[in-house]
Amino acid sequence: MTTTREQIKTHVTEHPGVHFNEIGRALDIATGQTQYHLRRLMNDDAVDSRSLVGRTHYYPAGYEPWEQRALALLRRETAREILLTLLETGTQPAPALTDEIGIARSTLSWHLSNLEDADLIDTETVDGEVRITPRRPERLADLARTVSPSLPSRFVDRFERLVDDALVG
Repeated sequence: MTTTREQIKTHVTEHPGVHFNEIGRALDIATGQTQYHLRRLMNDDAVDSRSLVGRTHYYPAGYEPWEQRALALLRRETAREILLTLLETGTQPAPALTDEIGIARSTLSWHLSNLEDADLIDTETVDGEVRITPRRPERLADLARTVSPSLPSRFVDRFERLVDDALVG
C-alpha cells in the first residue's frame, strides 16, 4: 500500500464519517489523488462510503449503516447540537428545542427531516405539538463522543444559520 493510501486509511479510521473534502484538506492531497486512493481502499474493502445530505462520508470497515448515518450527521454542527440536546434532555417539543438551540423553526425543520430520514430520531405529534425523541440513545451517545464537526463544516452551518436568521428576522 502506498504512503498516501495508508495516510488516507489512517485518517478515515481515526475520523469515521469524515467527508470527502475534509480528507483532502486535512492531508493536503489533491482531489483526483484522494478519489483514486479512496476508490482503491473501497475496492479492497478497507474503507466504506455513504452519501448523505449532499456529502460523501467515509468509514473504516465494520460500521453498520445506522452508525454510518449517525456519524455523518454528528459531524455537522447543528445536527450534532440537536442530537446532543435530545440526549441530554430526552423527548422535547419542537418549539422548546428551537428556543434552547437558538435556531429558526425552518432550520430545525430541515435538520429534523434529515435526522428522521437517517432513523436517528422519532417524531410524534401529541395534541398538535411535534415531540422529538432520539433513537438508540446509548449508542448515539457513544458515537457522539468519537466525533466533532470540522472547522469548515462549522462555518457552513453557521452561514446557514445567519442566512436563515436574516430571512426570518
